Amino acid sequence: MKDFKKHFIVRAEPEEVYAALTNPATIQLWTGEKAVMSTEPGTEFSLWEDSIVGRNLEFEEGRKIVQEWYFGEEEAEQPSIVTIILHPSKKGTDVELRHTNIPDEAFEDITEGWTTQYFGALIEFYED
Repeated sequence: MKDFKKHFIVRAEPEEVYAALTNPATIQLWTGEKAVMSTEPGTEFSLWEDSIVGRNLEFEEGRKIVQEWYFGEEEAEQPSIVTIILHPSKKGTDVELRHTNIPDEAFEDITEGWTTQYFGALIEFYED
């Protein structure tokens, strides 16, 4: 199991970025795919046609998202936790991403996905 931490700059206010990460209609705008998402702790979510699935754990509107991501059918010894913290910055929003307990075999795909697909697509969405 490995951990990943990275910062991204998104050219939008933290409230807009928060909505882009939590509102199913807004998620669909920048991913091009239907999304199942709620800001209700304990609910399950699904993004990119079930490529990313898990459970929502905690929300702080405009500031913080905490989720458990599922990998495969087996229950992991330690949950894989994604924490996204949004900080205002002069260029928009500094997104602090922490993803813990990523299975070794999925680490490269997950970290590349965060950079190119997930936040790459969101950054591109706000730069158009």
